[in-house]
Amino acid sequence: MEVQDTYKTILKPSEETLFKEKNSKFFGYAFPVKTEDDVKEHLEAIKKQHHSARHWCYAYQLGTENIAYRANDDGEPNNSAGMPIYGQIQSFDVTNVLIIVVRYFGGVKLGVGGLISAYRTSAQLSLEASNIVERTINIDYLIIFDYKNMNKVMRIIKEKNLNVINQKLELNCELTISVRKKDAEAVFNSFSILFEVDIKEL
Repeated sequence: MEVQDTYKTILKPSEETLFKEKNSKFFGYAFPVKTEDDVKEHLEAIKKQHHSARHWCYAYQLGTENIAYRANDDGEPNNSAGMPIYGQIQSFDVTNVLIIVVRYFGGVKLGVGGLISAYRTSAQLSLEASNIVERTINIDYLIIFDYKNMNKVMRIIKEKNLNVINQKLELNCELTISVRKKDAEAVFNSFSILFEVDIKEL
């Protein structure tokens, strides 16, 4: 069975997009986020920037394997804003992404159908304006060994072209490596059979 170990995300905020519908203006933004604190920061910044707007609706998705998401209608009729925005996150198959759509009311009611369509379109525009990249899901391991076993450990690291993200090389050595999920088990086994070398997942 093929292990799914890639995901799509954006690395930097999108350009601002604007969608107009019957005098209402919808400004769309996509942001890369890792935590709910990131979400709060971006929301506060956009609310300051658009302090006279009526609604700041948003949706986000966090995580690569354990997914957390939220959709917020911010005063618009139930499920007419947040879920259509979240639907675009799903249809573009991206994660660690926040989309905020700011609405300025233009005096003409759009109705629930019109709102769903406008928020969906605005979210779509902001994702189309983003640079979507593919990333691998990695597992980090800590390898612990005595200095005398350094050559054994380094040989595997070179052979498998492993990414060392942290190292402490003293009498007791510690290396942190980051491995693609699909290769993780094989790499773990390569080190676990070494005498006097410990490996554990972080």
